[in-house]
Amino acid sequence: MSGPRVFGIAGWKNSGKTGLAVRLVEEFTRRGYRISTIKHAHHDFDIDKVGADSYRHRQAGAHEVTIVSGTRYAIMHELRGEPEPAFEEILARLAPCDLVLIEGYKHEKIPKIEARRLQAARREPLAPTDPYICAIAADHPVTDTALPRFDLDDTLAIADFIAATLGLPAFQP
Repeated sequence: MSGPRVFGIAGWKNSGKTGLAVRLVEEFTRRGYRISTIKHAHHDFDIDKVGADSYRHRQAGAHEVTIVSGTRYAIMHELRGEPEPAFEEILARLAPCDLVLIEGYKHEKIPKIEARRLQAARREPLAPTDPYICAIAADHPVTDTALPRFDLDDTLAIADFIAATLGLPAFQP
């Protein structure tokens, strides 16, 4: 895959993916890198509020609604029955950055770490059937793999592993 450096966090619901993603964004940002994220949702979601002007625009049938302020902007694209866009399509829409962290998209052919927690919705490991999983981060001992293993909360070690795996250049302030 050409384009930005991409690394995924895969796991079942409640496996710790979001917490790990947030900590990694904070750590890579602290190191001076520009980080973007893509989060795949397996359910209907809305970032808009009922009654807001932008919500009313979408309800009226707008294909895309862009909200812009002096702080941020968001583009909401209504699929209106069209299929979900391909991962590569979403990735191509991002502005240039040093690293894109992907949460979810567990079946994409990108390097990824598998998050495991005892409280996860499901416990069967993903790594045995996914050759793109290159490490495990868990809140419990993992003995069913020869892959590198990390404590789910060891953000520094996981960030170092991701940087080394992707050949992320050392940040020059």
